[in-house]
Amino acid sequence: MTLTEKILARASGRTHAAPGDNIWVNADVLLTHDVCGPGTIGVFKREFGQDAKVWAKDRIVIIPDHYIFTADSMSNRNVDILRDFSRAQGLPYFYDVIDDPEGAWHFDAAQGQFKKQYGKNFAGVCHTAMAERGHVRPGEILFGTDSHTCMGGAFNMFATGIGNTDAGFVMGTGKLLVKVPETMRFYLEGEMAPGVMAKDVILHVIGMIGFDGATYRAMQYEGPGVGSLSMDDRMTIANMAIEAGAKNGIFPADQKTFDYVNERIAANGTRSKYEPVEIDRDQKFAYDAKVDLSALEPTVAMHPNPGNRALAKELGNIVLDRAYVGSCTGGKTSDFLAFAEIIQGHQVKIDTFGVPATPNVVDELKTTIWDGKSVWTIMEDAGVQMTENASCAACLGGPVDTFGRMNKPLKCISATNRNFPGRMGHKDSQVFLASPYTVAASALTGRITDPREYLSVAV
Repeated sequence: MTLTEKILARASGRTHAAPGDNIWVNADVLLTHDVCGPGTIGVFKREFGQDAKVWAKDRIVIIPDHYIFTADSMSNRNVDILRDFSRAQGLPYFYDVIDDPEGAWHFDAAQGQFKKQYGKNFAGVCHTAMAERGHVRPGEILFGTDSHTCMGGAFNMFATGIGNTDAGFVMGTGKLLVKVPETMRFYLEGEMAPGVMAKDVILHVIGMIGFDGATYRAMQYEGPGVGSLSMDDRMTIANMAIEAGAKNGIFPADQKTFDYVNERIAANGTRSKYEPVEIDRDQKFAYDAKVDLSALEPTVAMHPNPGNRALAKELGNIVLDRAYVGSCTGGKTSDFLAFAEIIQGHQVKIDTFGVPATPNVVDELKTTIWDGKSVWTIMEDAGVQMTENASCAACLGGPVDTFGRMNKPLKCISATNRNFPGRMGHKDSQVFLASPYTVAASALTGRITDPREYLSVAV
């Protein structure tokens, strides 16, 4: 069996599962957030009763992160609905924006977007926070009311997005009916060259198969090239499985996986037992391709979809209005360090916004010192508008006062993960997806730019 088939079989109590099988699986974790959480709660109460109890208090993780730092009253109220429900249910893993369990959330627009407006338990972007807070474990089943839940596949999990109705059912029963997907294998060889990042890998792969090329399939990554990838790299790649229409993305577990997971489980006191699944010799795939990481170059997904691939070095004629670094796939500490490596000592030419994925990323950027300056200061000195309010921010558009949102037709190069029309705001805006390296180089020139021009690497 493939990795996905093995996890689903075990979760259903079977010894074997094959593509097309419809099986009931036991969930290990259910994730929801402020956009879908109130709807999920509504379904749960409607179907199981106003006073019903969730199936397992310590298996539900609720992370407000999408429409948080906005004065929009309905968005603020969504967070209060999550708080009320979590308090009534006694849920230990509600990562609230405020510290007062009896309080109400109101974003103070007068304070502005740059200084933090959250309490000590706030976690930031849900997918990045799930890993940081010890909620991802090899061999487990993670369902989440967000399409980018597939990011958990970096940790040898079956992690996939589901709708509010399914999530309400999982909340009450801990089970879900799942059709076993076919698997597409991407056999990775070699190592990435200087100037190339994990974002280039996934943009290359999606460009190979198209933005619907993996519809309801598992994207499995294996081969010697996997060992050269950090866990952040794997998270970036798994995160964007949905951009090819996939049900999930998944990696095998290795020592890097175990070290990352064990450290965060210990730090956060989450469930410590897990059982990874290993690669079988005899697997059957619906698609099988090799990817030579050493042959890849800085890549861009052009408007209007993630599969519209081109090399950065070929796009120098595209003039930009904005650059953006952030989101679950592009707002990790390693993403900002790569961005800062390019812009250090320079000035950005266009409006550039930086949104760390979690408060931990904010802290790490402020405490990482290069040549006597924090990376945070280096970013600000280069003209990057940095916010301490870790969130999804403009990646999903949001209300008009969202930090970095495009409220008029603009061309933006972004380290985020989706670029369909209207994704980051105005319906006539254009988003070009790229690695933090490429976003940084483009911010300096005001046009799409190959980052190797700033890394003394031959183009």
